[in-house]
Amino acid sequence: MATSGTFTSSDGVTLAFTDSGPATGDGRTVVLVAGYAMPATGWALQEDALVAAGHRIVAFDRRSHGASHDVVRGQRIARHGADLHELLVTLDLDDVVLVGQSMGASTIWAMVDLFGTDRVAGVLTVDQTPKMINTADWPHGFFGMTPETSGTFFDAGIPDTGRGARVDPTNPGVMRLVERIGGMPAVRQANAPETRWLLRDHGQQDWRDVVGRLDVPFVMVAGRDSQLWPCSHAEAAIGANPHGSVVVIEDAGHATNLDQPDVFNEVLLRFVRER
Repeated sequence: MATSGTFTSSDGVTLAFTDSGPATGDGRTVVLVAGYAMPATGWALQEDALVAAGHRIVAFDRRSHGASHDVVRGQRIARHGADLHELLVTLDLDDVVLVGQSMGASTIWAMVDLFGTDRVAGVLTVDQTPKMINTADWPHGFFGMTPETSGTFFDAGIPDTGRGARVDPTNPGVMRLVERIGGMPAVRQANAPETRWLLRDHGQQDWRDVVGRLDVPFVMVAGRDSQLWPCSHAEAAIGANPHGSVVVIEDAGHATNLDQPDVFNEVLLRFVRER
């Protein structure tokens, strides 16, 4: 049974999290960070698997996501990374595995960039390219996003690329999540006033140097049929970093952990166990 909690960030925002599983024991603590507009409850299928394996799970709602307060200020990936670090400090969490899907991955990279990996045992990211703008040296960005279009690319929300696996609310994984939490996750309106600048800032970032110098074990999971970017981003991002590895999940789109929850959970549990 998960307990809910909140803390106040250094800039005065009330941020929410849930805490489940054993507080003590041999299991690793895993911190889950959801993607843009998604609440922490979207991780329920992963939480169940991790708790059953004896791990403590902290699922974080970023500002203006889930149960955290809506604010216009601080809607930058760097501030979200600082918020994640403040969560670790507030709960006195060390030696954790950080798991981030989509924008949640960028939040983790921002935290590592700002504060390093002293509290981190490993990082697992889910279908997030570290650079969303396509350039001559990086063809692994958001489909159709170029330096010329990047400033207005998200003005109407997240565009439909017409590529990859289509979003399907009747997907078996989604239906399992709905049954597990008693309804659809409380997804925020994409490009809502509180977060529209966050989405634009997200699109402008380049985290390749952060991925390239990660000094803890990390896995970049990609959906073979992601509707946002090619799965080749993971292999290209890791490059020669000996700490990194790639897992491409078949028959999965951007929401890889929901499209193929059992396959993804096997990857996640193995990574956490090996830390």
